Amino acid sequence: MHVTVFSTKPYDHRFLEAENADGRHRFTFLDARLSEGTARLAAGSEAVCAFVNDELNAGVLEVLRREGVRLVALRCAGFNNVDLPAARRLGISVARVPAYSPHAVAEHTLALILALNRKIHRAYNRVREGNFALEGLLGFDLHGKTVGIVGTGKIGEVVARILAGFGCRLLAHDAYRNEVCESLGVRYVTMEELLEQSHIVTLHCPLTPDTRHMIDAAALERMRPGAMLVNTSRGAIIDTPAVLRALKSGRLGGLALDVYEEEADLFFEDLSARAIKDDVFARLLTFPNVLVTGHQAFFTEEALHGIAGTTLANIDAFERDGQPLHAVSVERLA
Repeated sequence: MHVTVFSTKPYDHRFLEAENADGRHRFTFLDARLSEGTARLAAGSEAVCAFVNDELNAGVLEVLRREGVRLVALRCAGFNNVDLPAARRLGISVARVPAYSPHAVAEHTLALILALNRKIHRAYNRVREGNFALEGLLGFDLHGKTVGIVGTGKIGEVVARILAGFGCRLLAHDAYRNEVCESLGVRYVTMEELLEQSHIVTLHCPLTPDTRHMIDAAALERMRPGAMLVNTSRGAIIDTPAVLRALKSGRLGGLALDVYEEEADLFFEDLSARAIKDDVFARLLTFPNVLVTGHQAFFTEEALHGIAGTTLANIDAFERDGQPLHAVSVERLA
């Protein structure tokens, strides 16, 4: 199949080509993000390969269909950027990568927690300037602290395993209970109880209409004063202006983010020579108790091999059977 790959970075090119070493598919790699203005670049392709910040609304999908595209192969787990009813109406199949390396995201989550708690990012800069003072770098023991895990799928389960090793008391909230988590001593509670009791709240749930702005002003008010909030799932799960207000008031003790609701115009690009025009994001960076990474939690060798392998498997299955291995259906929105 001829596949046009949008939002290509050097690592996308390297890992996808490695999985396609036998040349069974023909890739056209584009730096451009997929949008209504760039969709025509897929002309002659039977499939497009898209990432988290590519636009796949009805307008984009209509252009793709006119250009001959029959498959959207997402090289990510999330699909909130796809208009699934429009895809079904147009006869375009949508596939995703439901799992690659849950350890990658889980381990990055712990890296954020540890770095923010022990002020590693601030200590690093101090030492480089010859400042070895410890004032302002005080942290707390993770051992014995209560951590609330929102979402106990594959990633949340690995987070629970790691935190259990630190000796944390673990609470969880999910529509479905994970027996492995329960065997680790995780106790399932209401969202209200989790927020009220947790020293750290870490988010590992998909973005759906029910979870959009789940962490809003009311949720933040319920949280234990001085608690830490960590988000490595989807940016829109938290209401960022509400979080800013909680940081300013001191209600929220720390914030670690690998995702951001308006990240499409920021993440995965080198903007070091430009002014950041997003005032909310710029304000976040002024807080000493905020740590942000640019959607890199997935970024390990193992995860990229897994993403490329599953993406190729989806394309192979579609070419062979007319149905990708990991299809996303409109029913998933229900």
